[in-house]
Amino acid sequence: MPQDMPPTGGYGPVQYKRNLPSRGFRPAVLLGIMGAAMGYGWYKLALGVREQHEMAREKMWSRIHLIPLLQAEEDRDQVRRHLADQARERELLGENTKVYNSERFVRPTFAATPRTTTK
Repeated sequence: MPQDMPPTGGYGPVQYKRNLPSRGFRPAVLLGIMGAAMGYGWYKLALGVREQHEMAREKMWSRIHLIPLLQAEEDRDQVRRHLADQARERELLGENTKVYNSERFVRPTFAATPRTTTK
């Protein structure tokens, strides 16, 4: 039996590739979009860090400017306590004892602690 031969002119082309349209963006476009989004995020992060530094600086300067006010308030409280202590001493002893060399108020340099402490 003779062997079958191809037709004259050959067989038609065989379609072995799939003919599907590409979906989505090309990888370079996706990479560019991702880079732009990350760049925007880093920009906003830098702005936020700069804002936090500015707020911290403003807070520090506001505290620096409040120090004299707080110091004056503490001094007034110390003088009030000192005068109340002198009045209490006058009630108990009948007169003020001169402990210091002058009448000028001097901030106390000791701290009152309790006699017994529990550990």
